[in-house]
Amino acid sequence: MMRYGWLLWLLLPISGFALERSWDEITVPSEGASSSIGSYANGCLAGGEELALDGTGYQVIRSQRNRYYGHQDMIQYLTDLARKVDRLGMGQLLVGDIAVPRGGRFTSGHASHQTGLDADIWLRLPNEPLTQQELQDPEPYPVVDIDRYRFKKDKWTSNHSLLIQVAAVDDRVARIFVHPLIKKQLCEVSWQERDWLRKVRPWWGHYYHFHVRLHCPNGGKQCVAQNAPPPGDGCGAELASWKPYIPEKKVSKSEKEVVKKKATPRPKYSECVVLLNEP
Repeated sequence: MMRYGWLLWLLLPISGFALERSWDEITVPSEGASSSIGSYANGCLAGGEELALDGTGYQVIRSQRNRYYGHQDMIQYLTDLARKVDRLGMGQLLVGDIAVPRGGRFTSGHASHQTGLDADIWLRLPNEPLTQQELQDPEPYPVVDIDRYRFKKDKWTSNHSLLIQVAAVDDRVARIFVHPLIKKQLCEVSWQERDWLRKVRPWWGHYYHFHVRLHCPNGGKQCVAQNAPPPGDGCGAELASWKPYIPEKKVSKSEKEVVKKKATPRPKYSECVVLLNEP
């Protein structure tokens, strides 16, 4: 009977039921060892681990979103990084979105963060821990004027450059996404070693936080790796190819139609269908 029950779960993508539940509605991870399934933008997370809401050198912000779960490699990476930052006296790390308990697509926000191998770290580095109220609704620290496409040099410190370098040199890291103007700032520093700059990739939107992406774990046969970045440090002509981008002016809620909640896209992998529908 149990064998037929398992087959029933695998047949769920054929029915509409698999689309009626969103990944955000799942409040607990599945049991077992951590396993990242699929690609960063189309996958899920089995055996996700919870990042403690605070620890040496860090705090989790906006915990009400329940997005502080990740592959065990990511949880270890974040705690390791926070300890390094603490030893260097750079302030407190503010850790944002990682993944929901079983990964998958958020109902709002990122298209990635689906396998527990992505995490957002804010550029705000407070010297003292934030209060509970501040953690729920933290004040961002934008270092780029988006409307004028201008880098805020008065907001940038050597600690920001050092933080991204310390985050990137770790062998577990595949990529770090930052705003193109932040990448430009890092390119202009006279680093003794520049190899790590290859991992720091320009991407729109990352102007008050940076996005860390880890490699697929060793032995993770179900994890789909991303191609390696192009050779070189990513500065010069490659960086110059990123044209200035100024987003359209936002309109108020009264000026736009109410957007209906989108149905959860059908998972690509049968293992993810099981995780999505498992009680």
